[in-house]
Amino acid sequence: MSEKKITIYLKPTCTTCKKAVAILEEEGVDFDRIDYYKQKLSKKELTGLIKKLNINPKDILRKRATEYSELGLEQKKLTLSEIVNLVLKYPDLLVRPIVICGEEVFVARPAEKLKNIIS
Repeated sequence: MSEKKITIYLKPTCTTCKKAVAILEEEGVDFDRIDYYKQKLSKKELTGLIKKLNINPKDILRKRATEYSELGLEQKKLTLSEIVNLVLKYPDLLVRPIVICGEEVFVARPAEKLKNIIS
């Protein structure tokens, strides 16, 4: 089992987030959970998370979020700063759950990805 500190950024009503939490709890893993709807992320925190994910910043946007289509984000070229500002204004745009395990940061989609990390 992982000895690394685990933090999970989630939306409590998100099905995948609930599955991820259940996996961690079933395995008896100690972890911190951050509901980023209640505990708002700062620009610095969110920018750091996106950079650590090591993906195209636009890939942190949930394409199924209502705001994604309403704002026409598919067609737009966005800078990291613009993406951060959008997510801070519309938290539903952020893919989730985002997990930090030691130095590793990843999106736990599907939630079963966590099993590889904690075993």
